[in-house]
Amino acid sequence: MKKLLTLIVLAFMANSITAEVLPQPRHSDSGMSLDEALRLRRSDREFDSARDLGSQQLSDLLWAAVGINRPDEDKLTSPTALNKQEISVYVFSKSDVSLYDARKNSLTKVADGDHRRLTARRAGFEQDFVMDAPVVLVIVADVAKFEAPADMATLMGAVDAGIVSQNINLFCAAEGLATVTRATMDTQAISSLLGLAPGQMPVLNNPVGYRR
Repeated sequence: MKKLLTLIVLAFMANSITAEVLPQPRHSDSGMSLDEALRLRRSDREFDSARDLGSQQLSDLLWAAVGINRPDEDKLTSPTALNKQEISVYVFSKSDVSLYDARKNSLTKVADGDHRRLTARRAGFEQDFVMDAPVVLVIVADVAKFEAPADMATLMGAVDAGIVSQNINLFCAAEGLATVTRATMDTQAISSLLGLAPGQMPVLNNPVGYRR
């Protein structure tokens, strides 16, 4: 029993060490209207590899993507079918891969090292410009949460992932950042790296950074 308790404590400590609490989201002080953000929204494929995103920018970006905007109701900035909230966002950076926890406004490390290359390629095709972006947000849909036929569940997950990607696009337009919605990535290798369950699918990704 004592040994079991020790293992539980050690596991808790390990999880605590790898969780990084982000600054509270600022909810954008750009003053830009939605109309203006829509007008400026664009797909960029050239990033300034010398400029990183700060922790405040990353917090604001992730909140816009899939953050909590109504804490009393536990509702998100992005709608999901049947309110299943099946979307997760993973941050691939130069140093590691982390999972965003909207309720704790934190990042939990799931892998060490730079794995952005997995988001730049699929079999026989590669887009090297992704490696110039300081972070790549990988949008994962857990379609197992839907009690629906497989094709319908996949469709709902893909739609919800697209909404999150558009949230990212509009945030970047308002903040003067560069991004592009992409489906190209090594989904099998990413699923293995992240330890995803069979129902969890990497659907889209958005590299994010400053324009070159």
